[in-house]
Amino acid sequence: MTSSLNLPALLQKHQHAFAPVLAADLNADHVCALDFTAANTLLQQTDLQNTAAFDAAVQQMLRSKQATIGVGGYLEDRFIYRRSQHFDVAAESRNLHLGVDVWVEAGTAVFAPLDATVHSFRDNDNFGDYGPTIILQHELEGVVFYTLYGHLTRASLAGLRAGQPFAKGAKVAEVGPYPENGNWPAHLHFQVMASMEGRSGDFPGVATTSERAAYQGLCPNPNLILQCRHLA
Repeated sequence: MTSSLNLPALLQKHQHAFAPVLAADLNADHVCALDFTAANTLLQQTDLQNTAAFDAAVQQMLRSKQATIGVGGYLEDRFIYRRSQHFDVAAESRNLHLGVDVWVEAGTAVFAPLDATVHSFRDNDNFGDYGPTIILQHELEGVVFYTLYGHLTRASLAGLRAGQPFAKGAKVAEVGPYPENGNWPAHLHFQVMASMEGRSGDFPGVATTSERAAYQGLCPNPNLILQCRHLA
């Protein structure tokens, strides 16, 4: 059996096997990379605890690049999590983003990139948290791994059950609006995990800088599945 340590190589090997994760062409010209680091002066001047103001800033960022969809965030050192006490730990705040965010309209359909079963799901209903979350389990060449979909609609969880199968390309959920999506401007948080480490319905999407090496090994680049040229 292939080691999960080789998960990035395995995903690279099967790069032509994945179905689109969203009902959107992430390689189109109207897609752009967005910056959520401290270098973004617009966000520095925005009241990020006011989700409507935060959303307006995201829309302004997209317009400035003549885009309608924004992407980015893997291992990005972000300051925006200061808006929520949910990301604070005793000595060090969590600011290192472990997934890819795709900033799209609420209601955008989310699909399974491979055959999958539902590992777990939960409405992580804290300000600045994932909101409704679904975690799928997959297998390639005997290697089990997981994909996480955060900031969904609450309706996406209705009738869902652990172990439920989804065929590759099947609709799994929809991107949620605020406030039900964890109180964020509408976007999908997409993350890959080599192990759930005993967790259910939730998994850290942001880590401290000191945890970078450990989480980079555990959570490989989601663009190995998304294959968005704007993230290359």
